Amino acid sequence: MTHEQLVTRAIEWLRRYRCGIVLSEQTCSTGEVPDAIGWKGKGHSVLIECKASRADFLADRQKPWRIQPELGVGAERYFLAPRGIIAAAALPPSWGLLEVHQRQVHVVVKAKRNQRSQEGFLAEMNLLLASLRRVEVRIEPQTITDFLKWKNRLATYNGGQYPSELVSPAEESNVHLE
Repeated sequence: MTHEQLVTRAIEWLRRYRCGIVLSEQTCSTGEVPDAIGWKGKGHSVLIECKASRADFLADRQKPWRIQPELGVGAERYFLAPRGIIAAAALPPSWGLLEVHQRQVHVVVKAKRNQRSQEGFLAEMNLLLASLRRVEVRIEPQTITDFLKWKNRLATYNGGQYPSELVSPAEESNVHLE
């Protein structure tokens, strides 16, 4: 499997794991570029690093946020690789292992929760803010606030009713607002 295929599987797995927000291969000023990271309710984050080869996995150990795990993102941290690439015994402490076998992602080792430090949380905020800024640049001249209110404008233009295929913002499922 290629790295790109693994990232696609990681994104799919995070969505099935009930992450409402998922980013892949996004950069920010901290230097860490998660292959895939998702957030569940109450800001719980899940990091997945994809490794297509054992050499890639071994090289990963030299990254600053692996040497000092408190710098890294992810309250839960996983490696995702094709079956047989990473031995469970080779995992860093508290990391989990996901393997792709017969087109399915299997949890081989469950990650420990709450690995993220305050510094890691700030790095995640930086990543989210950098991503939001990218969105805002692409939707100009609107602001993010205006863009997020588009459903309200639709209701206004439609005599106070949302079009039948839309739900109101109050009815939207959003664990980040609960």
